Amino acid sequence: MRLLIIFFISTLVSNNGFAQASARFFTIDETPDLGKMADFKASALCDVAGKTQRYLTAYADDKFAVHAGTVFDESVTLTKVEKTLTFICQTYREDVRAGRNSRLHDKRFLMANFDFYQWTPDLATAHKIAKKSTNTTKTRMLKAIPSDKIFLTKYYTKLLTASAVKTAVYDQALYALPYDELGLTLEEANNDLSITRNRYTRQDIIAGVLANKQLAKPLIWLTEEALHDVLLQGTGVVEVDGVRRYFNVHRNNGIAYDYAIGKREQARYWYFSEVPSIMGYGEKLDSKIAISPHVSFAGNVAQLGLGKLFMVSYEQANEKISRLGVLADQGGAFDNNLFQLDLLVDSYYGWQDYHQANKHLPDYANAWLMLMKPKRSVDGN
Repeated sequence: MRLLIIFFISTLVSNNGFAQASARFFTIDETPDLGKMADFKASALCDVAGKTQRYLTAYADDKFAVHAGTVFDESVTLTKVEKTLTFICQTYREDVRAGRNSRLHDKRFLMANFDFYQWTPDLATAHKIAKKSTNTTKTRMLKAIPSDKIFLTKYYTKLLTASAVKTAVYDQALYALPYDELGLTLEEANNDLSITRNRYTRQDIIAGVLANKQLAKPLIWLTEEALHDVLLQGTGVVEVDGVRRYFNVHRNNGIAYDYAIGKREQARYWYFSEVPSIMGYGEKLDSKIAISPHVSFAGNVAQLGLGKLFMVSYEQANEKISRLGVLADQGGAFDNNLFQLDLLVDSYYGWQDYHQANKHLPDYANAWLMLMKPKRSVDGN
């Protein structure tokens, strides 16, 4: 039986600890240049903001993600971040009840109620990575990041074919956690280097070690190219008889993502689990945040802290466009990365469809962190 499968394609990676950066990358901006507020739905922004705010409250012991951020001064606090997310949904619901257009699309309202911190990209790190990269396109784009704009990448869901059983074409599996790890906590499993997950590289698994020794359960079978894509981005969506099923990364083999090499050369390997929807950040599988297209960013959660509200602005058809999104996802390309955000866009059959729908989006954009002002101001209406 053949199935339809949708994957995210992006440059995402995991975040490991590293030295703090200076607060010089974010400075208060009293006169941010807001364009036409467009390309996002207030309802979707509220949905992601609400789910992210609940994560911050429910999983306060997740020190990797739940913090004010290590690159800001004392004016940025976790309390302000939580109040900002709450205010997003409060505003949206008030507007719905009042039967008016969303004030989240009103520049006057945003200026009256939010502080803006302009993001200056870490060009030194971007250029250092560019020198190491073996990908000429990546090198060129990293070197071309302007001094006042971030690198704005995009990830999307791609429609592919797959199989419920192994075939000559679909010969690579999305694997569930290996059998010898079932029942172990994450801490127990990570501390046991003898278990299957901690022993094998991506290349070992593609060569068949799991299948030959029957060490893990295959969830679905893909082409090798599709496997590399879903390992890179972390989420797969399958349509079976008109019903969508979602698969998300669960635990990896502990090998770091290497930004300088291509996807096929990566040794990192992820095991998957079925989940109820497209999921973003979460320390554990059952705590992951459900995310939505056009209002969700992936980025450097380790240094920026989960739940930050960002505005990005860019020129489009001779008009400045500004849009809002929540930092609710992460990935491997963001290790020591203070020059990039990754915007979740939509679902497409392939690169041509994706490009046609998103060719208006730039590679670089001005960006601001937004926090609710200490006291709510006049709403600007």
